[in-house]
Amino acid sequence: MNRRAAFLVVVVFVLGLALGGLSMHLAANRFGGNHGKKSFTEELTRELNLTPAQQTQLSAILEETRGKFSAIYEQYRPQIDQARRDGRQNIRAILTEEQLPKFEQFLQRVDDARKKKNGR
Repeated sequence: MNRRAAFLVVVVFVLGLALGGLSMHLAANRFGGNHGKKSFTEELTRELNLTPAQQTQLSAILEETRGKFSAIYEQYRPQIDQARRDGRQNIRAILTEEQLPKFEQFLQRVDDARKKKNGR
């Protein structure tokens, strides 16, 4: 029973991390990066019939907002990284010797994709 409870805790933790990551991804796509900025600006311009001056002001507002998001993320990055490390260690603890190498390969792919996406 204790093993099942521990497994459920790990599953909930991993799902929480995934949901948090998805939220950050959606926020970044909406307000961050050139593609998200351009798409959002174009959408507002079209729907609100923004003037060129308003478009310029909107771009400045989005740039400022993006900077605030980055500052918030950087402030909490150490905690996020620690939670990720803790979760991974907890997952390793429940895996068999045969599963561990596959998990490490999976993590490498995930980390490589994250680095590629974030340009690091």
